[in-house]
Amino acid sequence: MIIELQSVSKTFQMGEEMIHALDRVDLRVKKGEFIALMGPSGSGKSTLANVVGGLDVPDEGQIMVENQDIAKMRDRELSQYRNKKIGFIFQNFNLQPNLTALENVMVPLLFAKVTYNKRKQLALECLQSVGLEKRKNHKPGQLSGGERQRVCIARALANSPEIIIADEPTGNLDSKKTGEIIDLLKNLNKEKEITLIVITHDPSVAKQADRVLEIFDGKVK
Repeated sequence: MIIELQSVSKTFQMGEEMIHALDRVDLRVKKGEFIALMGPSGSGKSTLANVVGGLDVPDEGQIMVENQDIAKMRDRELSQYRNKKIGFIFQNFNLQPNLTALENVMVPLLFAKVTYNKRKQLALECLQSVGLEKRKNHKPGQLSGGERQRVCIARALANSPEIIIADEPTGNLDSKKTGEIIDLLKNLNKEKEITLIVITHDPSVAKQADRVLEIFDGKVK
């Protein structure tokens, strides 16, 4: 198992109300598995992805990733974990508008302290892997929604992550572009054995996964 959660809980204070975003969640994910997380808004699926990705810390429980409990990591260790182990893909792209596609893909490599020439080479290879090398000098505003999402995928691949977490990666795309992006993610999942966790409301996306997990009121069904 590459990921194993044991009795993971996370609560948030919303005014006077305590929200149980995760309620004693147990979960095991195999290396190279494609998991789809589904559930209504507020069910806890984004919180689950965030604690696995090291963006948030649980109140209780263990999160074992390759036999390391990331729930016990300090901020600096979590930062290194996110940079080296995890690739993130966001619904709203989160691209730097003043940077080209190539420069956007180079950003995580900068944080990893890779030399400039090596950063450029690796970023170009990542853009090639998503079929976007000819658009490398275009800024996000010059790209279509599907192309911007491909840049996000290339950026997620930059540090050769073992796990990719995609939060509604097709939420802003039409059905044709959705199919193209999911096919691309599936190919990367199989060819590179990247463990893929996709949050989605779209049943057509979820049915492409190896396994669908449904989350309600912080509990995985």
